[in-house]
Amino acid sequence: MTMERIKSIFSWIIPIAVGLLLALLIQAFLLVPVTVNGDSMLNNLKNGERIWVFKTEKVHRGSVIVFDAKKEDPGIQAGEKDYVKRVIGVPGDKIEAKNGDIYVNGKEISQKYISSYNRTTGTSNWTLKTLSSGNSPFVSGKSHWIDGKAITVPTGNYFVLGDNRSKSEDSRYFGFVKKIHVLGVVKVFPWASRHQEINDVWKNFFVK
Repeated sequence: MTMERIKSIFSWIIPIAVGLLLALLIQAFLLVPVTVNGDSMLNNLKNGERIWVFKTEKVHRGSVIVFDAKKEDPGIQAGEKDYVKRVIGVPGDKIEAKNGDIYVNGKEISQKYISSYNRTTGTSNWTLKTLSSGNSPFVSGKSHWIDGKAITVPTGNYFVLGDNRSKSEDSRYFGFVKKIHVLGVVKVFPWASRHQEINDVWKNFFVK
C-alpha cells in the first residue's frame, strides 16, 4: 500500500473518530436524548416523544427534570428506568395543595401550564406533613417519606409532580427526589408546540 493511499484512508478515518469522540463527550457531560415513557406529563409531553436532557442546567421550581426512578420509587414498574417530572419544591420549601391549587411557602403557584381538569381531578388536598403521616391516601406500601417528619423539602432534595396529576406516580407517593439522582433538565426546541410549558415555566412560577 502506497503512502498516498494510507494518507487518503486516514484523511476520512480521523474526522470520523474525532466526531464520535465529541459525540460521546457531549452525551457524557452535556446533554443526552431521552424518550418519554407514559402519560404522566400530558398534555405537555406525550408518550414516545423525544426530548433533550441538559446535564449542567440549573434546576429551578417549575423545571422539568429526568431522574433515576429505580433509586427513588420502590414501586417502579418492570422495564421502567427514568421518570420525567416537574419540580414543585426545592430545598427548604413548604408545600400544600388545596382544591387543585398549590402553595409553596404560602404563595400560590401559577399552573397555567396544565388544564383546570388536571389540577382539580388529580392534585387533591395534602401537605408535606400529611403525606408523611402514614395516613395519606397517596402513600401506600414502601415509600421514602419519613413518618411525621417531612415538613419541608430537605437539603439536597426536590419535590416533583407530573403535569397529568391523576396519572402520575410522583413525590406524593414515593417522597423526595435526591439531587444526586437527577440526570438533568429537559428542554425542547423553540418551535415545539408546548415549548413554553416545558422551557419557561420557572420564569413565572408564582401567581402575581
